[in-house]
Amino acid sequence: MKAIFIALAGLAAGVVAAAAAPAVTNAASASRVLIIEPSSMPLPTAKATLTISPLTRTNGVYTGDYKLKVFPYFFKNEKGRLAINVPDELMATLNDGRPVTVGGTATAAKTGRIRRIGATATPVDVDHGTVTLWFMSNTQRMTFTPAYHFVGKSTLRLAAQPASAAVVTNLPTASSQALAAGK
Repeated sequence: MKAIFIALAGLAAGVVAAAAAPAVTNAASASRVLIIEPSSMPLPTAKATLTISPLTRTNGVYTGDYKLKVFPYFFKNEKGRLAINVPDELMATLNDGRPVTVGGTATAAKTGRIRRIGATATPVDVDHGTVTLWFMSNTQRMTFTPAYHFVGKSTLRLAAQPASAAVVTNLPTASSQALAAGK
């Protein structure tokens, strides 16, 4: 009888621990890389294009590099470091398919100028959506609306390989040998 009571107590403790554990999607989201597609916006006499490197999340902050190109005014180009605060609670909201608004900073590499940025992510599904990103540049509000998607870190490493290496790596062993032999 005592053994049954101990087994039931252990089972109940396991159920409570499982209920208190964070959702698996949050843990998966934390290990995924955020890809934001390049985007552009018209200006009165120019065109601004924003390019952001893959963003990785550490302690609730997505970080990466950015480049802002202003054509034809090349002297207004800027590059630097981007940091977007996305706490676990907002990540869970995003994974549930609901839009989230977050903030962060863009730090210019050349001048060290720190600019506040805002972003609203609107998911289409758990892996894709659009983001509206805005900041002030002097008196001009800059607004970009690129698409975004998440990838696993291993997917990102595979994508960074040369195309020929990726093809050979994914072939079965016999096919790889035939390819190497020229067959």
